[in-house]
Amino acid sequence: MTAGRAESASPRRRGMVVNQEMVLYLAKETLEVTLMISGPLLLVSLVVGLIVSITQVVTSIQDMTLSFVPRTVAVFVAALLLFPWFMNTLIAFTSRLFSHLERFAH
Repeated sequence: MTAGRAESASPRRRGMVVNQEMVLYLAKETLEVTLMISGPLLLVSLVVGLIVSITQVVTSIQDMTLSFVPRTVAVFVAALLLFPWFMNTLIAFTSRLFSHLERFAH
């Protein structure tokens, strides 16, 4: 009787076949969305940090908060400006993910 239960609980038996290609596709798409969301904010932080560093070298001011505060403000402003695009991207990804949900559950 236990062998029958183990056989009926098998994923292939119930039609829940998740192959390697699907897992790799979902992982690839997840990483792409993560990079699309974080990329612009990291780029803004990099550019502002570079500008502040060049300004510090030219003016000989070596204050750590001078580098931190402008980058934080710039990333916050960029996040506010890009928020609608972030949400559209995440909603589209979530919709695609939920549309594939029927393949995972019976």
